[in-house]
Amino acid sequence: MENLEKKIAESLLQIKAIKLQPANYFTWASGWKSPIYCDNRKTLSYPEIRNEIKNTFVKIIEKEYGTPDYIAGVATGAIAIGMLVADAMNLPFVYVRPKPKEHGLGNMIEGQIESGKKVVVVEDLISTGKSSLNAVEALRNADIDVLGMVAIFTYGFKISEDNFKDSNVKLKTLSNYEVLISMALESGYVKESELDQLREWRNNPENWNK
Repeated sequence: MENLEKKIAESLLQIKAIKLQPANYFTWASGWKSPIYCDNRKTLSYPEIRNEIKNTFVKIIEKEYGTPDYIAGVATGAIAIGMLVADAMNLPFVYVRPKPKEHGLGNMIEGQIESGKKVVVVEDLISTGKSSLNAVEALRNADIDVLGMVAIFTYGFKISEDNFKDSNVKLKTLSNYEVLISMALESGYVKESELDQLREWRNNPENWNK
C-alpha cells in the first residue's frame, strides 16, 4: 500500500493536480489559508493516471467492501471517476448533490436506486469530511446501506478522522498528505526548510498563517 500511496502522490504532483506553495499560499472558499491546492479532476485528462485510479479503486472496493449493488459519486468532483469505477465493475451508478436540486423534482440523489441497496461512495478529496459525509447522510436517509467510502486523497486532518469515526463510515484513500510532502521533498518540489511549515498547517489549518 505504501508504494501505491507514493505512486499516486507522485502522479498528482507531476500533473499539477496538487500544488504546494508554502511561501505563496492559497485561500480556500472556507477562508482558510493553505500552502496546498488540490484539483483531482485534472486526473481525468490523463488516461494512464485515471485508469490507475479507477483500477485501484475497483481492487480496494472488492477487497474491503465485497460487491456492492451500486457505486455513488459525490458531486461534482467525483462524478466522473465514480462513473468509471461503476462501469469497470458493471454496476449501476448514482451521484449525490450537496443539497436538493432547486427546481424540477428537487432530487439530492440523481439516478435510479431502491431502498435497501448496498452502496460504496466514491470521493475525490477528503478535507474536513463534511461534504463527503453529507452525501452519506443523504443516502442513509433514503434507506440505502452505505458500506463505506473510497477517495483519491486525504489531507489527514484530525477533524476529518473524528467526523468519519462519529458517522461510523469506513474510509479508504489512495494517498495522503504526509506521503505527498515526503514525495515532494524527495523530488525537489519543496525544500527541507519548508517541511515544518507544511506540517504546521496540517496540524492547525484553521488558524495557520493568521
